[in-house]
Amino acid sequence: MNFEYLEYHKRATDEELIEDMKKVSQEHGLSSMSMREYSQYGRFDCSTIIRRFGTWNSALKIALIGLKNKFWTEEELFENLEHVWIMKGSQPRRRDMDDKSLSKISSGAYLRYYGKWSEALKCFAAYLNQIEPLKPEPQGKVSLHQTKRDINLRLRFLVMKRDNFKCCACGASPAKDPSVELHIDHIIPWAKGGETVIENLQTLCSKCNLGKSDIL
Repeated sequence: MNFEYLEYHKRATDEELIEDMKKVSQEHGLSSMSMREYSQYGRFDCSTIIRRFGTWNSALKIALIGLKNKFWTEEELFENLEHVWIMKGSQPRRRDMDDKSLSKISSGAYLRYYGKWSEALKCFAAYLNQIEPLKPEPQGKVSLHQTKRDINLRLRFLVMKRDNFKCCACGASPAKDPSVELHIDHIIPWAKGGETVIENLQTLCSKCNLGKSDIL
């Protein structure tokens, strides 16, 4: 077996990083370039570029290289992260986002948007911790409720996390059985005056929720 010398790179300047990205793009005919493609041909590590310029897309813009990847909104990234978290029953790791059976959005999309996976998790936590005051019905509209019936992503996730991502009736969990679908249920039904607040919500699987209907 031959010993291979690995070239040591001193701390590269911003200009050197951008020039190498341009070089890879031109030499391999990449009008747009993903992190995977650059990792295959480039001199530097993608994480170095992301640390230096904030996100991969920011570096591409500076290098005047087209964006190859789909642009996901933060809401879409959060919804996907919530789905993976529920399916696992615990905080996802970066590699979980590359499991196509769990996630429809790859880890690369989160790195391009946030720069680091840990930053994506921090932003998701900050989103969950925002407190939304109760919004009463508009004046002139008669209603017995102080809250809307719809359950937003933030409240849905907080209820499931409190209930350990399991059905409160039968204990079914997507982490053990991927076919299990979890719903959020009003303990006191909305039709009987129940409010959409965390104290009046519980996690039920689709089977138990269907069986409960509007029964108290």
